[in-house]
Amino acid sequence: MENYFQVGIITGTHGLRGEVKVYPTTDDAGRFKKLKEVILVPSQERYPRETDTTLEIESVKFFKQFVFLKFRGADRIEDVERYCRHSLYVPRSNAVRLNRDEYFIADLMGLVVKDETGSRIGVLKDVMETGANDVYVITLDDGRELLLPAIKQCVLAVDIEAGFITIHILDGLL
Repeated sequence: MENYFQVGIITGTHGLRGEVKVYPTTDDAGRFKKLKEVILVPSQERYPRETDTTLEIESVKFFKQFVFLKFRGADRIEDVERYCRHSLYVPRSNAVRLNRDEYFIADLMGLVVKDETGSRIGVLKDVMETGANDVYVITLDDGRELLLPAIKQCVLAVDIEAGFITIHILDGLL
């Protein structure tokens, strides 16, 4: 299970007073209003390390699909220019609360996929987010790829602790 979740990527600076423009990588950009701090991870790194900087959020604004953040102590453009293309993470303890039968995509990636009989058929490779429902991209053990809609008729059980998903493949999907 992931201990940190990416919530955005700094795409550039905004103005001269130390604000940054963030492309949100979370489902709900409004969650930035509730965040008090984020972990700044350099663009070449994939996950937060103990040496990464924690930044306290001073203000949040929204415009179109972007979030504009001002960090405490960063009052000039020169203070934040070096943050461009860096990722923003939060620890699991600051993640949004999930409803029943909701999961973090990061926790689903790599889970073993089984059919109704319990036989292994592949591994969850990716999750595509569409307007109606998510679609699970499953790499089957025989090398093929299955696009499975993440609906109750197809996804019978998810056990993140045990590391598997049980599915039913509707006629015509294979």
